[in-house]
Amino acid sequence: MIHPDLHRRARPAAGLHYRTPASRLDEACGLALAIDLEIVGAEVVRVSEPRPATLIGQGAVDRLKELIEEQAVALVVVDAAISPVQQRNLEQAWKAKVIDRTGLILEIFGERARTKEGQLQVELAALSYQRSRLVRSWTHLERQRGGFGFIGGPGESQIEIDRRLIDERIVRIKRDLEDVKRTRALHRRARKRVPYPVVALVGYTNAGKSTLFNRLTRSDVMAKDLLFATLDPTMRRVRLPNGRDIILSDTVGFISDLPTELVAAFRATLEEVLEADLILHVRDIAHPETDAQKADVEAVLEGLGLEHQIVHSMIEVLNKVDVLPAEDAQQITDLARRDHQVAAVSALTGAGTDRLLEEIEQRLARGRQVATYRIGHDRGGDIAWLYQHGEVLERHDDEGGASLTVRLSADDRRRFEQGRPA
Repeated sequence: MIHPDLHRRARPAAGLHYRTPASRLDEACGLALAIDLEIVGAEVVRVSEPRPATLIGQGAVDRLKELIEEQAVALVVVDAAISPVQQRNLEQAWKAKVIDRTGLILEIFGERARTKEGQLQVELAALSYQRSRLVRSWTHLERQRGGFGFIGGPGESQIEIDRRLIDERIVRIKRDLEDVKRTRALHRRARKRVPYPVVALVGYTNAGKSTLFNRLTRSDVMAKDLLFATLDPTMRRVRLPNGRDIILSDTVGFISDLPTELVAAFRATLEEVLEADLILHVRDIAHPETDAQKADVEAVLEGLGLEHQIVHSMIEVLNKVDVLPAEDAQQITDLARRDHQVAAVSALTGAGTDRLLEEIEQRLARGRQVATYRIGHDRGGDIAWLYQHGEVLERHDDEGGASLTVRLSADDRRRFEQGRPA
């Protein structure tokens, strides 16, 4: 595992939150361990001036070649974006397979995706990445191949055939994903007819989203101390303390320098966040670079057009307080008591989760309206509907019926008053 530490002049500056090279290397090793790769060596390689041919300097290439030969290394991961030419040159110099950060993340996603949608999204991202690397990097791509005219035509080069086949597959996958997108839209419309508020969990990978999801929903979604343990969106119903139900959505974790191919391919997955009534940003508050991780997550949310939600419809869930020193944990807990946009929890032990549910309840109630209805005893279905969709604040019964004071969303109030509870 190699992390090239670009000199400050060469470092990309497009809004990226700088991390220490050591922490970037640790994160890259975590990615490799997520798919059970055995790491025999890991180091930061200083790069004062990136070389077009190999990215890192020739001296480093030669030194690493000796280490790779000594330890019979089969795979070298370069924790950076490398060009196809750089990949080919390093493979020739080291006599080993070389992949970059994007290739490694795609491997993880390919292994983890379980749903049809997830698999399609991963394949689309992988094909887009692969297509960008069809630049005669391998000798077989320089072959010329004849044909009958309907298999590519006489003289069409192998690289052109490969590109055409990839393009055709990309078109088919995009068509299939559009079908998935339409199905998800139908599901969302169905939820709005029996409207439960949607609360979406977002956060940096391995921040503890799935552990918190399991704690709140009493389910068993895969939750391990691994990067990208969750890829496919999962939704479950959760009952709040006031008896009202919500839908909780667990989403894929974000990561710094997420490959652009994956950001585009997983936009459909992140649509659940776009539709959410409330966002819970789960943070690993015990991580040494928690602030940098926060910046990365917010940058992705802003890229989805969620700037308003970051300010008005989001609760920061400071997770893993159980692993902080007692004094630090107390400071975080005190902060959460003062600031209603912050909650302090331990998804592992359950500490603070009851208060989090109360905060979710209060935040969702802000946009709701209070109304009083007089309902006859013969309209028991209407009474039941109000209990299901609203929060009954007060009820008085007499011989003629019931008087209910209810807190409802604007949509539910309109629906009820138009006589069409559905």
